Amino acid sequence: MAKARPPDTLDFIRPAVRAMDGYVPGEQPQDGGWIKLNTNENPYPPSPRVREAIRGCATDDVRLYPDPMANPLRDAAAARYDLTREHILAGNGSDELLAMVLRACVDAGDRVAYPTPTYSVYDTLVAIAGASAVRLPWPQDYSLPAGLAESGARVIFLCNPNAPSGTVVGVDLLRGLSEQAAGLLVVDEAYVDFADDSALRLVRERPNVIVLRTLSKSFSLAGMRIGLALGPPPVIAELRKVKDSYNLSRVSIAAGAAALADYDAMREHVQRVCATRARLTEQLRALGYEVPSSRANFVLARRRGRDQRAVYEALKQRRILVRYFATPELADALRISVGTDEEIDTLLAAMADIAR
Repeated sequence: MAKARPPDTLDFIRPAVRAMDGYVPGEQPQDGGWIKLNTNENPYPPSPRVREAIRGCATDDVRLYPDPMANPLRDAAAARYDLTREHILAGNGSDELLAMVLRACVDAGDRVAYPTPTYSVYDTLVAIAGASAVRLPWPQDYSLPAGLAESGARVIFLCNPNAPSGTVVGVDLLRGLSEQAAGLLVVDEAYVDFADDSALRLVRERPNVIVLRTLSKSFSLAGMRIGLALGPPPVIAELRKVKDSYNLSRVSIAAGAAALADYDAMREHVQRVCATRARLTEQLRALGYEVPSSRANFVLARRRGRDQRAVYEALKQRRILVRYFATPELADALRISVGTDEEIDTLLAAMADIAR
C-alpha cells in the first residue's frame, strides 16, 4: 500500500502559485465613521435610474440564470460607444477581462510587458499564468518607456490613465506602439472618464488593440463589478471562448445598462470630482508634496526619498484611509482618492497638522 500523503503537504498546488504573493486590495473597514480615500471609489451615488433598475431585479426571475453574454449590457455599450455588439465583451469587473486576455493569449513562459509602477494586479495575473513579466520603469516624466514594442511580449498592458500616477500617454503614441508591437496591446482605461481623451478609436483602426473599461469608478458601481472589453470582433470572439459561463448577475447587467443610458448623471459627478481633484493637487503641492497632474479620480502625493508610512498611520489614527504601498519604488508616496469637498477638507487639515 502506498504511503499516505502527509496532511500538511501542498504539493498539489502549482509551484508558480505557491511562490507568488497574492494581490492585496485596499482596506475595507467593517465599521462606520471612516473617510475612505484608499480604493478610488466615487464619492457620489449612482444615478436614480440605476437604483430603479436594481430594484426591478428583485423578482422571482432571480431563480433563472442571467443572459450568458450579458447582451442587454453589450447593446447599451454599443449604443453609447458607437460600436456593435460583436465589438464588446462584458466581465465581472475589468479584472476578470484582464484574466481572460491572459487565458486566451499566453502560455507558460510567454512574455507580458507593462510600464511600472502600475496596477499591481498585472503582476499577480502574470504569475498565475506562469508567464514572464517584462517590467519597464516609467521615466520620471511618465512618457512611454522605450522597449515595450521590442520586448517580444504576447500581451502589452498599458494602464491609461496610469495607476497610481494618474498620468496619461497620448493616443497617437499608443497607435504607434500598436503598429510596432507583434502582440496584443491592452489599453486599460479604468479611469478614462476623468481624462480628456480615449484610445477607443484605435479599436476600429488597429487589429491588435483592445480597450478595457469599468463602471466601478466614474459610474459609481464598484459594488456591482461590471467591466467591458471593447475590441475588434475577431479578438472579442476568441476571448469569449475562455469566458466563464454566467459571469455577470442579472442585477449587474441591469444596473450597467441603466448606467450607460444615463450618461449625463455620470458626467455631472465626474465634473465635481475633477474640480475637487484640482484643489487637492494644489494644496498638496503647497504642503511640499510632488503631485503629477492626474487625469484620474486620485492623485499621487510624493516626497522623494521620504517614506510615507508614518503619515499613512497618523491619518489612519484619525480614521482617514489613503493608500500606502510598501514597495521600494512607492514607499515615498501616498495615493489619495478624490472624495467629497468635505472629506478632502478634513484630509488636508489632518495632513497639515501631521506635518506640524
